[in-house]
Amino acid sequence: MQIHTVLLTVLTATALTGTPALAQMNHSMHGAQTSPSGAVPTGLAQLTGKTFDRAYLSMMIAHHQGAIDMSQAVKGRLKDPQVKTWAAAVIRDQTLELTAMNGWLRTLGGIDTARRSVMAADMNGMVTALTAARNPDQAFVQGMLPHHASALDMANLALQRSSDARVLKLSRDIIKAQADEMYAFKLWLARSR
Repeated sequence: MQIHTVLLTVLTATALTGTPALAQMNHSMHGAQTSPSGAVPTGLAQLTGKTFDRAYLSMMIAHHQGAIDMSQAVKGRLKDPQVKTWAAAVIRDQTLELTAMNGWLRTLGGIDTARRSVMAADMNGMVTALTAARNPDQAFVQGMLPHHASALDMANLALQRSSDARVLKLSRDIIKAQADEMYAFKLWLARSR
């Protein structure tokens, strides 16, 4: 069942990258070595316990910072009020989660800089694509769909591999919030065509 869910998420994310700039981005876990389905970094999928939590949080910090940077890159150019609201919510909500994750990492041995760096490098490509977009509203929404899909994949894995109550709650919250946002993004894209 899990493989089918992950594969469906990956296929959905792949189908949603319609613009040339976004189609060039690698959303199969942002350049990290991935499992055969392309959804979860193989190194992350093999970890358990505190080692998993440290790696997961380190990667999710870079992933969240990427979403914040994407929102910051277009917020002054956005025209649609709904898209402006979404970008502001990403900045607000993910900044709060970043603060919490950084605090938790202090008790887990600190940030895993290698894993964070791999994720951060791919986030830069997403920001660059948005900066160059002719239609920033549409590019932001289209770019956030696969970005959120990869967060869902990691959070789903965390629900299976972690035993830390904080990590479990964060992962559940990410899945609920970002799946709802993906649904709203899809509806907005359908109306804006």
